[in-house]
Amino acid sequence: MFNRLYPKQFVASVFDIDLQELKDRGVRVILTDLDNTLVAWDVPHAPELLLMWLEKVKSYGFDVIVVSNNNENRVRTFTEPLGLHYVSRARKPLPSGFKAALSKYGYSPKEAIFLGDQLFTDVLGANMAGIHVIHVQPVVKTDGLVTKFNRMLEKVVFAHMKRRGKYVLITKKVEELAVDAQRAKVAVAEKIGEAMHPHSKDSHKKDE
Repeated sequence: MFNRLYPKQFVASVFDIDLQELKDRGVRVILTDLDNTLVAWDVPHAPELLLMWLEKVKSYGFDVIVVSNNNENRVRTFTEPLGLHYVSRARKPLPSGFKAALSKYGYSPKEAIFLGDQLFTDVLGANMAGIHVIHVQPVVKTDGLVTKFNRMLEKVVFAHMKRRGKYVLITKKVEELAVDAQRAKVAVAEKIGEAMHPHSKDSHKKDE
């Protein structure tokens, strides 16, 4: 039972994920929980830092699909301005929500990773669906009643992981994200410019 509650990796936040490593492993899509993984449960829209991260994610060519147990209105309000796909009322930890997301948008479990902050919904469900899962520390420490109960159980599991040397937290300075995101934004702008003016390089060569 404990093994299914073990993620493949622990990170302090989504900003600490090595996107290049994911790309090198053949990952094409990032499935992610919403509340307390991307933003606090009571924050309706993505803050600037998260927007920068999503720009960086897109520059690597990843698709992003939000898989949340929350209701349609909450999930749509967050994802629609960002142009993200989503599955609401996913009923995690049941694997059906994960599989529905993959099937709907044409991906296999081997091409996906899942990001989530809860062991008994996100990690357990992703493992049962055969998806590589990364545990993200909760954005905030406040939770709903059911989640509070789950957090109490999680303490037992985390203690078990630490005793077995399975818990290694990866952190990265947030300032690095701003630099990386700016580089990604410049790269995207250059690609757009090349697509709009495909002969500009040739003309420069002629001038030389």
